[in-house]
Amino acid sequence: MAQHTPTARICRACDGFAAVAITTGTRLPDGSRATLRVTCPTCKGTGRSVPTALVRAGR
Repeated sequence: MAQHTPTARICRACDGFAAVAITTGTRLPDGSRATLRVTCPTCKGTGRSVPTALVRAGR
């Protein structure tokens, strides 16, 4: 008999990749590139989404 695995609630906006580093194109004095860390505004950097029933319960 097949076993069902619980599905992970991955954020639909970022597909679980909640934080990324983007290079600005400029170089720092030591020669490395300057980067910006950007997090997903939907899941706020967690990579997981909150079930819809919990979001609507607060209204």
